[in-house]
Amino acid sequence: MIQFYAPDIATTLTLPESDSRHAVKVLRMTEGDTLQTIDGRGNLYTCRLVDAHPKRAGLEIVECREEPLPWSQQLVVAVAPTKHMDRMEWLVEKLTEIGVNRIVPLLCDRSERRELKTERLEKIAVSAMKQSLKAWLPVIDPLTPLRQAAGLMAGAQRFVGYCDDSVERRDLSGAYTPRRDTVIFIGPEGDFSPAEIQLLLGSGVVPVTFGDNRLRTETAALYALTACHVLDALP
Repeated sequence: MIQFYAPDIATTLTLPESDSRHAVKVLRMTEGDTLQTIDGRGNLYTCRLVDAHPKRAGLEIVECREEPLPWSQQLVVAVAPTKHMDRMEWLVEKLTEIGVNRIVPLLCDRSERRELKTERLEKIAVSAMKQSLKAWLPVIDPLTPLRQAAGLMAGAQRFVGYCDDSVERRDLSGAYTPRRDTVIFIGPEGDFSPAEIQLLLGSGVVPVTFGDNRLRTETAALYALTACHVLDALP
């Protein structure tokens, strides 16, 4: 099954140029063919192709239904972007495939990447959403200083993965309450600074560990989100 993405389909009744080209040039769809389109806000449209234009394919909406998220809570990953952009792109793809509501790139004291253009990450998230047959596109925030992000979703359960055992930490599996709004903070390659950890702890964030192995930034973020979904699925 192939899903097309058109965020403004309800008003424009057309596919964006990239999806139009894929439908008409690659898949060789013609007028009268049926296709599925999502808007990234939970709506799945069954459409009929009425104008096989390779740059602005025209559609007729046959049916629209809401596709609820498979999970009931808000899942937010606040993570410092990796030095090598390809690792961050990989992380955004996998977080989207597994299921996340929001990704907050963090600017930290020890961040090696201090600038971030989110346009490329958003395109990767769109592709991952379509590939994994989801109808919801995660929000990707601009690069946000940790001091600004520390108060994020104060009413949620909030955890920070931290490597230094000088701070008492709980195992994530024991600290996490299933199906409750959750924020997970993951630091840069050099980890959070002691001052940043104190800032997070002072904001009510709970320090956790993901086991005895030291994980890369992108691995830690993916592990934590996956653990949340696994724990949610337990009886």
